[in-house]
Amino acid sequence: MHTYIALLRAVNVGGTGKLPMAQLRAMCEALGFGEVRTYIASGNVVFRTALTAAKAQAALEAALRAYAGKPVGAIVRTADEMARALAANPFAQAAPNRAVLIFLDQAPAADALATVRHRKDEQLALGEREIYVHYGAGMADSRLVVPAAKAGTARNLNTVAKLIAMARDA
Repeated sequence: MHTYIALLRAVNVGGTGKLPMAQLRAMCEALGFGEVRTYIASGNVVFRTALTAAKAQAALEAALRAYAGKPVGAIVRTADEMARALAANPFAQAAPNRAVLIFLDQAPAADALATVRHRKDEQLALGEREIYVHYGAGMADSRLVVPAAKAGTARNLNTVAKLIAMARDA
């Protein structure tokens, strides 16, 4: 059995894609996932399954599509993969609520940051399958646009650390 962390895209953010976490848990249990636990209402779920990460992701995305009537993306990682990404954070000095990891399905293109728009005091860096962003003055007034992040989903450092801990406790 493998323990995975799934991060859903565009769920319960900005009034789009409403999905109660109880419904997400039930959906995962119906897929045969075990020890299903969610964390906050932004689409974070930890579960155990014998499936590979790719097969678990495909099953979850199919169930989400059936529920929402449109594609809902999910990024699936192990706790070790997320811990490596967190440890590689080039903005370790940043307040954990002012820095995010944007998780992607695959490595960002080497020139992914060249298309960033409306950059003010934000710092960005590429990871293995992540983009790191430090919002210097905070996210509230930022107008940052990262086109390469469109297929990904962001979580702040506090959320990433909590999900790692939850997965390791499973």
